[in-house]
Amino acid sequence: MPDSGATGERAVPYRSATDDSAAGPSNGPAALPTEFSFTLPRGYVDDKGALHRVGVMRLATARDELIPLKDQRVQENPAYLSVVLLGRLITRLGSLQDVHAGIVEGMFAADLAFLQRFYEKINTDGTSLATTTCPECSHEFQVDMGSRLGE
Repeated sequence: MPDSGATGERAVPYRSATDDSAAGPSNGPAALPTEFSFTLPRGYVDDKGALHRVGVMRLATARDELIPLKDQRVQENPAYLSVVLLGRLITRLGSLQDVHAGIVEGMFAADLAFLQRFYEKINTDGTSLATTTCPECSHEFQVDMGSRLGE
C-alpha cells in the first residue's frame, strides 16, 4: 500500500513542531531547516508488503559521521558506512517511525543511491535544490532533489 500523497509530492524542507520558528515571529534571522523531506524512486517494502516512499532526513552532525566508524559492520566492510549513517539520519519513512540500518539495508539499490546523493546535497549545500541547465535552450533552473522528477 503506497504512502498517501506520495505521487507527485514536491519535497520541501521539513519543519518539526519543535522548531523555534513554529513559536511565531522573532526579531532574529530566519532559522535554517535541519530536516528535509524526500520521495524514494522505488520505495521500501516492509515485511508486511507495505510500500514506504516519503521520508525525512535530518542534517548530519560530526558525531553522526564518527559513531558509525566504531560499528563492527563498518570495520569489517567500509562500504557499510553509508547504510549505518543513513539509518541514523532518516527520521521518518512512510509510517515507519523507527528507521535504522536494517531498514536501509533492505532498500532497493536505486533508493540507496538516491539517499546517498540526497545526503551529500543537503549536507554540503544545506538545501535539496540543485541547479541544472536545459540541454535545448540553455536556460538555467533549479530542481528539488527531494522530489520525484517527472511524476
